[in-house]
This record gives sequence, structure tokens and C-alpha cells, in this order.
Amino acid sequence: MNHDSPLPPLSPRPLHHLAAGPRRVLTTAQLRSHGVPAAEVDDRCRPGGPWQRFLPGVVLLHPGPPSSEERLHAVLLYAARERSVRVLAQPGPADSTAPHYEDAMITGPAALTLHGFSSAPPLPSLEFLDVLVPRLRRLRSTGCVRIVRTPVLPAPERVAGVPVAPVARALADAVAGLEGAGAVLRLLTEAVVGGHCDAATVVRELTGAKLLNRPHVVNAVDSLVTEGRAVAEDRLYRMVREHGLPDPVWNVDLHLPGGPHLGGLDAYWPDQAVAVELDTRASRQGPRREERRLEGRLPGGSLPKDVWSEYARRREHLERLGITVVHLTPHKLRDAAEQQAAVIRTALMAADDRDPAAYVVVLPR
Repeated sequence: MNHDSPLPPLSPRPLHHLAAGPRRVLTTAQLRSHGVPAAEVDDRCRPGGPWQRFLPGVVLLHPGPPSSEERLHAVLLYAARERSVRVLAQPGPADSTAPHYEDAMITGPAALTLHGFSSAPPLPSLEFLDVLVPRLRRLRSTGCVRIVRTPVLPAPERVAGVPVAPVARALADAVAGLEGAGAVLRLLTEAVVGGHCDAATVVRELTGAKLLNRPHVVNAVDSLVTEGRAVAEDRLYRMVREHGLPDPVWNVDLHLPGGPHLGGLDAYWPDQAVAVELDTRASRQGPRREERRLEGRLPGGSLPKDVWSEYARRREHLERLGITVVHLTPHKLRDAAEQQAAVIRTALMAADDRDPAAYVVVLPR
């Protein structure tokens, strides 16, 4: 054979090689890249055949029901952009490249299950799998795929080999399909108590999803914010104990002698005039009319400007009296407890260098 002779065509890979792979679900584009023509796919997907069309353009390479992992990858293959399907269709074994799904991720109850939520249903029990995609994608829900659209796609987290929406986003998509406050509260509470995210983040996501006009969601959020404060207080107690800070007096009200109430504090060191104030409120920007109506009911809701101004004036008043106020959030206590303990320790050590604070009356709150 000379150098000008045409090369013989490449032989397609044996079909049993594909069906024996660890993930026996492929798109028709991937099958074509493996040398399997459309007619062969049609023949193998006939009734009683060795393969089955599971979703439009997605083929299951065995006749039985799919595993939970196969369902996850199948719905992502269906929803992912065509470019990412081509990336997956490189020559080689079916699992030769790590799956990459562009502009598609698992959300809702399935995502919470993958994140490890015990209150979320197991994957085999879910009739539908929610897939989050950009709003302008031309996709429709079909089979076990339920398409959820969003104007801005969050950065996915990779769990069990698949892209999954962050907990707060998955939580909002799951809550959107729930009718009872009890089921909503179980998910929200596990998110906060389990350390997945704080109450403020949850409320912001629910607000963005326009779910705070549903009474059962509002009732669950009321309980959630209360639970979130209890969790934050517990973390504050542990931070003081585990990082060797001197014991403060807990949950007190300050008054000027014979004068007005100065406000409540979560922790106070009278000798050093150092106070800790927990902010467990959930900030929400640009509240709509129904959100304004809820502000008076939600302990974690965004506050009107006059209330924010009063809050700032109260802190400034304490500072003018010589009391150092350390402002902590649940997020800081959860993710940076050591640094927050160092901030408090520095404030306590600096007390000797400050002018003595005004005398205040400390009473239990």
C-alpha cells in the first residue's frame, strides 16, 4: 500500500462494549460517535429489544428499569446543551471522559437527597427529577424530567458525579411543590440545623422564588427563623467555651440608671464593657407589596428604613457610652468561629486602653 492509498474505515466498537459500561445510558449522538447508525439504534430499541428509548434522544442500553444513577444522568443528558453532549461523545469507552453537563443541574427534592437530607425522599421514590436550566432554553418537561427555569443559573456543586444546585436553590425548588407547612418546615429546619445554610440565605432564596405569598410557607419561615436564632445562640455558647473566652452574662437588657432602655444583648462582659449582638435577620432587597405585608410577621424579614435607622442609632448610642459592640451573624459563627473569637478577645484585651464606660444597669432579658 502506498502513501496515497485511502485508509480503511474504522470499525465500530462492539455494541456489547457499550452495554457493559458502568453507566449504561447514552445519547443518540454519543451512539453515532461509537459507530452505531440510527437504524441500528431503532432496531435495538424495538419492543422486546435489548435497548430502550428512555427520553427523547437518550437511550438506555438494557431492557430493565433504570437505576437511580442512570435516571440522574439520563435527565441531564436530555437537558444539557448539545455542545456538552458532543464533548461526551469523544471516541473511547463510554466512561472515558467525566460527564460534563452544560447549563443543566439537578434541583428540587432529588438535589436535597443528594446533599444528604434525611427529610428528603429517596431517589427511587421520586416520580419526577427536577432539572434547573436557563430560562431561555427551549426544553419541555417529559417523562420523568421536570424542567425548572431560572434567569440566572447558580454555580453547581458536584455530588455523586452529577451537578447539583446549591442547597438554598434546591430547597426553594422543592418547597415550590409542597402544600403543607410541616413538610416545608422539616426541610427548612434540616437546612439550618444541619449547617447547610443559614436562615437568612434560605429566606432570600424563598423571596426570589416568590414563595412568601403562600401562608404555609410563611408559617414555616416564622418557625425557621426562631430555630435559626436558637442554632446561632448555641454556636455562640460553644465558641466562647471552646476558644477559652471568659464567661459573659447571657441574654441581658441594658438600662441607664433611672433612664431609658438601651437594648438587648446576646452576651455582655460588664468589666470590659464588650457586647455581642447576633443578627439573625434575613435581608431582602426591594420587597414587593406582599413582602412588605410580611415584614411585620417575619422575624427574619427585611426591615423598613426607619427600623434600620433606629437599630443603627441604638448601636451608636452604646458606642458613645463606651461599650464596644461586636456584631456577629450565623454565617460567621458557622464558618469562621475562631476568627470571631479572636475579634472578641481583642476587644476584651483593649478594654484597659479605653476610657471607662458609663455605668449601666444590666438586667436579665
